[in-house]
Amino acid sequence: MRGGRITHGSFQCKFFTPKKGTDAFYQLEGENMGTLLTMQPLPLLLLLLQPFPFQFLMLRKYLDLSPSQEEAFQDYLAELYTTGPTKPPTKESFQKDVIIDFERPLSDFNYCCGEILMKNVHTRLHCRKEHFFLGVEYKELQKLCKQRFVACKNGVKRCHRSLKLIEGVYCNLTDGVMMPDCRYQSFYKKGYVLITCRWQDDIRQMIPAHVNDILETHYHVSGMVSEFGIIHLSL
Repeated sequence: MRGGRITHGSFQCKFFTPKKGTDAFYQLEGENMGTLLTMQPLPLLLLLLQPFPFQFLMLRKYLDLSPSQEEAFQDYLAELYTTGPTKPPTKESFQKDVIIDFERPLSDFNYCCGEILMKNVHTRLHCRKEHFFLGVEYKELQKLCKQRFVACKNGVKRCHRSLKLIEGVYCNLTDGVMMPDCRYQSFYKKGYVLITCRWQDDIRQMIPAHVNDILETHYHVSGMVSEFGIIHLSL
């Protein structure tokens, strides 16, 4: 199996050519970090290792953007560098940032580091102090917006609680300030999800806006998985 390595600061990007009939992956390695990325051309990998402003300038040349994609790209840049309030989440952004499938084990030690990079989850390039990933269909969460209000974890009664147990991953920031240097500790959780909702005017729907917490019952425990595959349980 042939391969190579790209080094950038404390990060190393290892790539390889797999056997015929299998998928190829890149693996980013840093201190206490590892994630799988689907195979991309080498120029794009080199581009991803550059500072973010440089990436934004070069992506327009590297990618053949349609007029609608170009407009969305400009809106994204404007949101990153504006000094005004952060835009509220939309249906599309919530689905991208929060909803996950089960192709990757939720007990993966590096789940948060990998998924946050893959999904590009940040607030104007700043690391989020905490984040939740949920293994549930979006339409099931949206139904919760019609449920009665319950208290959020801060005591304010403006959350909606799921009626059934939902699996997810809680991400707690341990190091880093700006992307892509965010480091997270991953906690598998199963419990009742607390969310807040908001009205999205352009689609005229109440949508999930923020995951407040995952409330575990006495019959379920959370687990932090170590790099050695050992699950540390907390009641």
